[in-house]
This record gives sequence, C-alpha cells and structure tokens, in this order.
Amino acid sequence: MGRDRRNEAKAEHFTKMIRNTMETPAWRALSTTAQALYPWLKMEWKGPQANNNGKISLPVREAAKALGVNLKTAGRAFHDLQAKGFIVLTSFGRMGTEGKGAPPTYELTELATPGGEGHAGSKLYLHWQEGHDFPVRAHAPSNPTGRNGLLSDESKNEIPSPKTGRVVPINGTKTRRPVPKTGTSRPQNWDETSMF
Repeated sequence: MGRDRRNEAKAEHFTKMIRNTMETPAWRALSTTAQALYPWLKMEWKGPQANNNGKISLPVREAAKALGVNLKTAGRAFHDLQAKGFIVLTSFGRMGTEGKGAPPTYELTELATPGGEGHAGSKLYLHWQEGHDFPVRAHAPSNPTGRNGLLSDESKNEIPSPKTGRVVPINGTKTRRPVPKTGTSRPQNWDETSMF
C-alpha cells in the first residue's frame, strides 16, 4: 500500500517523438543505436517553461547503461546524432577542480532554445543530405602533453588541434607519436569524455 502511494505522488516521465521528424531522410540514416539514444536525450529536456535546451546532458556511461551497449557504441551514437543534425554539442565534458566531472551538454535542434526566436528549433536535420554530414565537434585530449606531462622527443613538435582534438605537427614537421601500449585497446589517459 505504501508503494502505491509513492507511485501516485510521482508523475510519469515521458517524451514526445514527432512523426514528421522520424520520417526525415536524416532519421532513416541514423544507426539504430542513435535512434534509441535520441528519446533518452529528449527526456532530459525540462519542457518549454523551464527550457534547458542547450544545457541537456547525458553522460556516455549512463547512455550506454540505458541502451545496454558499451561506451564506444554509445559514443558513436552521440556522434551520429551530431552528424545528422539532431544535436549540437554546446560545451565539452570536463573534470572539475574538486574531482567531480561535468558531462558534455547538447542542444536538441528539434526544440527551441531559451531566448530563441519563435517556438521552433533550428531543425538542422531537415538540411542533412546523404554524403554531407554535419561536422562533429570532438573533445581535445584530456592530457595533450602525454603521461605525467612528459613529451617524448618525437612528439615535442606536435600539438592537439583545437577543432578536432587530433594530434597535428607544428612547423611542418611530419613525425607522429605512437599510442602507448597499456594492455588494453585504449590509451592510458583515455576517459569517456575524450571520445568526443
């Protein structure tokens, strides 16, 4: 009986999926994982009155758990939603000074942003064309100078690109730094926020 009262007090949390959105070529081009992720992101929206669009966050780890997939698959779904114009990355994930991380935040282009003109979002997915994905903003490496801040002689002429996060040569040099071997398939300084 106590359990029934608790359920009565809580409102059901749901989101509305719009058929016109789901019938676009961009939606059909999404991976099934990205299609499954989108409602989870949309459920993070607080509605038109307390509009938090542009500050919507869902950590990759939580998304992977909700979808029943691994971190890389969830990360690819976030990238796919960006590439097809359904979400825009508004701020990168970061580690706070007290050790508490903040996940990336997103804008859902289907929805209006606070203070935006009118009641509709930019709906970038309507402008998507096959073979012409939107740019995906990727996170810069969380430790660009290497393990413990030490650079090898080969990598002193390289820096991470601020736009893509990929290592690029400085002054026309063409040396490349090898990925450190750690016994796993990811570099030692990898974390879930460095995937985008």
